[in-house]
Amino acid sequence: MRKIINRPEDFVNETMEGIALAYGDRIHFLNGDCRVLVTGYPVKDGKVGIVTAGGSGHLPVFLGYVGSGMLDGCAIGNVFASPSSQKMADMIKACDHGSGVLCLYGNYGGDKMNFDMACEMVEMDDIKTKTVLVRDDVASSAKEQAEKRRGVAGMVYAFKVAGAAADKLMSLEQVAGIAEKALAHIRTMGIALSPCIVPEVGKPTFSINDDEIEVGMGIHGEPGIEVRKMMSANEVAKIIIDKICTDMPLVSGDRVSVMVNGLGATPLEEQFIVFRAVAKILADKNVSIFMPHIGEFATSMEMAGLSITVFKLDAELEELLRAPASTPFYTNENK
Repeated sequence: MRKIINRPEDFVNETMEGIALAYGDRIHFLNGDCRVLVTGYPVKDGKVGIVTAGGSGHLPVFLGYVGSGMLDGCAIGNVFASPSSQKMADMIKACDHGSGVLCLYGNYGGDKMNFDMACEMVEMDDIKTKTVLVRDDVASSAKEQAEKRRGVAGMVYAFKVAGAAADKLMSLEQVAGIAEKALAHIRTMGIALSPCIVPEVGKPTFSINDDEIEVGMGIHGEPGIEVRKMMSANEVAKIIIDKICTDMPLVSGDRVSVMVNGLGATPLEEQFIVFRAVAKILADKNVSIFMPHIGEFATSMEMAGLSITVFKLDAELEELLRAPASTPFYTNENK
């Protein structure tokens, strides 16, 4: 294991402490707990709170989107492990401003179980919650079993539009409805070229040959659809966009946002080469791109690879995507 860290068991806490030191004017720990991050921005009276949670090791997901116009709070567990239900409950309470809290997070067993318990706990304090699960990974289950799909990079778009809806002082039911609507129009698929190493484990999560690429790999190292020989950027883009368009057809005149997301060790240059290929494929379909996102939005430690997300827009979703947001890892105030 070659990592620039101190003790493996301190990896998460020291990461969080570093983030707080860097961005303490924008976010802060809840009652000194470095595993629960809440916004430091002013919050409108009556605004619906939006929270998420999950394992660490995926920066900027999840905690990187706590700020203004996106999330109000985030609870973090160990690497690839859910935080406790108590930390989630504490976060929900802190992020309730009188209009309830939307719990918006990925479709993973531990997170679901702990969030369910946390929501039951806060009901005793008369805090109303709603849950929306992110299930955007088309590689993880067939369309007929979409409820089993994993939540991956597409959750960033969900955070963005739900946050904008909450800032418009929509009700909890309306904000949850916007998140559901967005997620119905979001699809993602990724590829991996290398594994990652969880610090406290000290060895790769899986193995892949130097001349191979895993198609459909999950962000925790979950198996993909197939292993292929290494291919070009154009081929990667075509395979992913074809799969997404089979699941969510695009027609001439459609307008989408596209995210090319690095998984931790893929240079921006390579991400832009892939985006170039995606843009050409969509142009040939007469599909226009609005607000492309290229960079690291949801990683898997030092995994080499990337994912592509397509978000099909209508006028309402485009307006919410364009709305201002500012967090330590996401700013679109000049869009």
